[in-house]
Amino acid sequence: MGCAMQEREQDNEVHRRLRDLQGQVEDLRNLVNTLLSVICEEPDGEHTGAAPTIEGGPQTAYCM
Repeated sequence: MGCAMQEREQDNEVHRRLRDLQGQVEDLRNLVNTLLSVICEEPDGEHTGAAPTIEGGPQTAYCM
């Protein structure tokens, strides 16, 4: 019976760890989505004309 209790405790530990990891994955997914939104919406000031220009280069369609 002691062996069955150990297995149950190990299963509980594995399930707890799995829930923790799933939470971390969700947090990271939200962070990545937020960062991608910021990157896509703010292309280094290109839309406002604040982006630096390359002398002799194209005036648009590049960012840092």
